[in-house]
Amino acid sequence: MPQFKRILLGLLLCSVPSPAKANTELPTVPKVDLSRYLGTWYEVARFPNSFQKNCDQAIANYSLKENGDIEVLNTCLRKKDQSQDEVRGVARVEDKTTGAKLSVTFLPGWLRWTGIGVGKYWIIDLGADYEYAVVSEPNRKYLWILSRTVKMSAELKEKILERLQKQGFDTSKLISSREQE
Repeated sequence: MPQFKRILLGLLLCSVPSPAKANTELPTVPKVDLSRYLGTWYEVARFPNSFQKNCDQAIANYSLKENGDIEVLNTCLRKKDQSQDEVRGVARVEDKTTGAKLSVTFLPGWLRWTGIGVGKYWIIDLGADYEYAVVSEPNRKYLWILSRTVKMSAELKEKILERLQKQGFDTSKLISSREQE
């Protein structure tokens, strides 16, 4: 039950508007090929958030459901005992033109009809070969740097950080999720 409460609280917080960190709208990538985006992503770094405060080494796995939605399976290691924690959710593409704006919820199916606990999942940077992705939301409150491999080169991470700073992100707030090359 504590896991459910933590997830519910985190998702409720995701749906509460926060003041924008920059005066400009957050741009997304021009196009996402969903079939290439599906699969496993390793969290490289993230902004601190309440729903992951006890997590290390997070991994996200995205797979296509028959109805066109995306099944989301997020796993991590609990900081206190290194046991595995997981949560399942559903994502839906909201911007069919670019595929870069999605909504995601981790609420149980019987609660999803309420519309609460739905977070925005915007892909704001993406490697040409889908080797990395950067995800945020319009208010820049949440941020994740993801990689297809467990480790990302320091050079690539630095280039991503430079682009994020130009977009109004305070990259000093990032928490590294795993050691880098």
